[in-house]
Amino acid sequence: MTAEEYQRAIVTISKETAGSLPAADYQGDIIVVDSLEKLPSAVEELKKAPIIGFDTETRPSFRKGQQFNVALIQLATPSCCFLFRTNLIGYPKELIDILEDPDKLKVGLSIHDDFHNLRRVAEIEPQGFIDLQNYVKEFKIADCSLTRVYGILFGRRISKGQRLTNWEAQELSELQQGYAALDAAACIDIYEFLKGGKFNPQTSPYLTLPPEPETQSPEA
Repeated sequence: MTAEEYQRAIVTISKETAGSLPAADYQGDIIVVDSLEKLPSAVEELKKAPIIGFDTETRPSFRKGQQFNVALIQLATPSCCFLFRTNLIGYPKELIDILEDPDKLKVGLSIHDDFHNLRRVAEIEPQGFIDLQNYVKEFKIADCSLTRVYGILFGRRISKGQRLTNWEAQELSELQQGYAALDAAACIDIYEFLKGGKFNPQTSPYLTLPPEPETQSPEA
């Protein structure tokens, strides 16, 4: 690939290829915060973390016009993921303080949508966040879904099989917990892998040249 071609090249993985990769599993600890009594210890651990991975889950709606509020906020440290069941505990100040702390590094993907949904139920102005959807572009990665970016970097598939399950269920299943934790923890993995210089677009098997833009011939 010439230098000129490399300037145009992008890193992208097809949906089919990403779906054929071996499944990733969350390997850390999971703590479900479903009562205010569990809040102080969770917040204390998050305050000590050098970086926090972020995501949310909302009960899916299958009826037109029906909409649910965020039921779960996932905040992951490098070794543990805390699942805050906001449908049960609401939005306590200690939790909002972490999301609004400009000095606490937090990473997520497509966080604009998460913030929009959170603001429907709580007065919150998140600060200290990096949106991976923008960050990965610095490394020529054109895809912006967590599954595809993770597949490009780690050769593993993040299964979305639990996404449309009931996040307001009385108890979250082990599968739901693992899915939710992995989504948040994966954000840390992606950010640290890229920031640590461990990804070289030039050597990626997914580096490709996009189609040449069509040019219209001038009218005679």
